[in-house]
Amino acid sequence: MEKVRINAVKLSRLVEDFNLEVLLRGRDYENTEITISDVNRPALQLVGFYDYFEPKRLQILGKAEMTYLNTMPNEERRKVFDDFLRCEIPALIIARNMDAFPDMLELAEKHGRTLLRTHLTTVELTSKVIDYLNRGLAPQITRHGVLMNIYGQGVLMMGESGIGKSETAIELLKRGHRLVSDDAVEIRRISDSLFGTAPELIRHYIEIRGIGVIDVQQLFGMGAVQFDTEIDLVIQMEQWQEFKFYDRLGVDEQMYEILGVPLPYVTVPVRPGRNLAGIVEIATMNNRQKAYGYNAARQFADRLDRQIDEMGKKSGDDK
Repeated sequence: MEKVRINAVKLSRLVEDFNLEVLLRGRDYENTEITISDVNRPALQLVGFYDYFEPKRLQILGKAEMTYLNTMPNEERRKVFDDFLRCEIPALIIARNMDAFPDMLELAEKHGRTLLRTHLTTVELTSKVIDYLNRGLAPQITRHGVLMNIYGQGVLMMGESGIGKSETAIELLKRGHRLVSDDAVEIRRISDSLFGTAPELIRHYIEIRGIGVIDVQQLFGMGAVQFDTEIDLVIQMEQWQEFKFYDRLGVDEQMYEILGVPLPYVTVPVRPGRNLAGIVEIATMNNRQKAYGYNAARQFADRLDRQIDEMGKKSGDDK
């Protein structure tokens, strides 16, 4: 059974990536991790309602919350901050570069909470952080294979070692397509889509037996590589088996499931003389046509059925 990795995002990494101002470093700031992709604007908590409150979420104070807090008497606002900041939140972010209340800073230090500030509006920050966390926290697995972007579609080529995946990738690169990863593909599920990328150590490299490791970016240029891509099609390469039945029409559509997401799946038998790069290109274009509602195999089968029906009627009429 494949091992699915559940990720976490370090708070310090988020602060760096969003260029957030650190007003106060909380207790264990460097080791604090975010494990929930949603964020919270603590409106109800400001009036003392803590039922269904999830303290593991990032907390964001926008203009509405700060304006409301500013109307409170000092002692009441202090109690609100004391109650709120005693919760083990990863961090509290103030939007629009608004000033922090002195008692907020005091009580955040008392309870060991991190206070951050950004110039972004609440809506901008919320949408960007949720998207960032969705990607960072997405469940992830690693699969053996080659991932390429072909005609704008992500194609994952799988098969046993030595079957010809990397050699096919080289030919596809010469035809103008892009490499995402060779040998190992890190796959993340974001919503109902799968995105693949390369482990950092092997990014942009391909191993060719007899030649060794080559740097695709240096050899083919920047236009030949891509950081990641959504996966649209899985192609399984296998050695040609003489007595195995291979679907010659393609009417029966197969699916391959990764992280609970079904993907179109094609088996390509490999034997000397077959142009694998051309076959992969055709499979990719055919998959795109199917996505747009056109299925050549089904149309051919329908024409064949109509032809047989017409022949049957004509034979009956002749009798």
